[in-house]
Amino acid sequence: MVHISQSLILITLLVELGVAAAMSSSLARSKKFKDTLLAPRKTTRQKVELVAMICAPMVLGVMVRVKVPNFLAADLSLETTILLGILVGPLAAMAGGAALAIPALLHHEYWALPVNLIVAAVAGSFSRFADPEDVWSFSPMIDLSLYRWIRRNLERPHLDRQVLLLVLIAGMQFCASLISWFNPRRYFSLHSTEWWVELLICANAPVVVGIPLKIWNAVRVERKLEEQERLLLEARLDALQRQINPHFLFNTLNSITSLVRSQPELAREMIVKLANILRVLLKDRDAFVPFREELAFTDDYLDIEVVRFGAKLRVVKEIAPETLDIVVPGMLLQPLIENSIKHGLDPRISGGTVTLRSRIDETGMLVVEVEDDGVGMSIERNQVSGAESMVRQGAGIGMKNVRERLEVQYGSPASVEVNSRPGRGTKVTLRMPVLEAQTWSQSGRHVLEAAVSAVDDVMRRAKVRG
Repeated sequence: MVHISQSLILITLLVELGVAAAMSSSLARSKKFKDTLLAPRKTTRQKVELVAMICAPMVLGVMVRVKVPNFLAADLSLETTILLGILVGPLAAMAGGAALAIPALLHHEYWALPVNLIVAAVAGSFSRFADPEDVWSFSPMIDLSLYRWIRRNLERPHLDRQVLLLVLIAGMQFCASLISWFNPRRYFSLHSTEWWVELLICANAPVVVGIPLKIWNAVRVERKLEEQERLLLEARLDALQRQINPHFLFNTLNSITSLVRSQPELAREMIVKLANILRVLLKDRDAFVPFREELAFTDDYLDIEVVRFGAKLRVVKEIAPETLDIVVPGMLLQPLIENSIKHGLDPRISGGTVTLRSRIDETGMLVVEVEDDGVGMSIERNQVSGAESMVRQGAGIGMKNVRERLEVQYGSPASVEVNSRPGRGTKVTLRMPVLEAQTWSQSGRHVLEAAVSAVDDVMRRAKVRG
């Protein structure tokens, strides 16, 4: 190709931008591509896969340019080789550049291979000393205010790698234009005798390289936000679990301490029950457990409380069999049962009954109820008749944590409703989606280990005094 009209060059430059955007967007939809591109330390296999995924459509583009007259915008081999160099390094970029040169070599454009190899080496060398953030944040629009950019560099002179990359890409494009000017049949590149058109050609190359980086960087930022959200979620769950376990252990150990001297046999029995609970907690428990396991866990807690309260405490269970294998958050019922006993039944001289219910309602939601016939909740800051039903947010530590855990683990579909009548009891109703078994990370083991140490100490004292 000896001569290219100026109008065709300008149209080609615009179409090149569209081709770069379309190729980048298509690749960004592939999970395999995103995982490979964003891998922190790429293996040799990942580099080969990444080069193959990027080069495959671009090799077809070179073939189209060779076969179809005046469809020059399909050939982005120079920009693609630069992109590979700054993303995966010189060796992988050289392999990609060689693949891109094959259709041109078959068309007798023998300069294509050495030019691509040199471009890959230069761009790859830049990636070796540039910070990855400089590459990902690269933009041809270095600064909207040239004055601010010059002033910033005069105050603190430093090598601006983004400016360097911009100049490097434009310079390599200019060199490619010169090679094509002197050897039009041995190498293809846009070039023009008009200086302003040549300036546009050199300026277009950094934009074509910058478009994929901008699109893929948006994917990278989105994935980082998802990872941070996941870590935040795990941190919140960990913090909530740390609050729940010490709260439960503190009350249980207080009960044991009160019986060590007066009723050492009962104290020993409670210690055994507590040891069973701690043994379960010290295992690698998932944040979600089958409902039958949660019930078994609360049985040990209730056994402790029955020993403490005696005949004053009665437990009734109305559990639907189809709910037993549904997964629920671990340690979900114990704080609610503890609230019912401590705040509902303990103030009553005659004690009372704690009723546990579970069912699947007509909407397909799992409904779990913890109800007591205790003193109920007092009405705060109003004079509503005690005979009227009252619904309010649970204010205790246990209720607050249950409510927050459901919010974190289920979101808006889950709900906690507290329905209480002063003097007649309280019912807490949990509604949550029916989920399949899943694994969540859980920590806080050191808290439990400290509790085990405390239990061992109590057992030693009980043995000495018994």
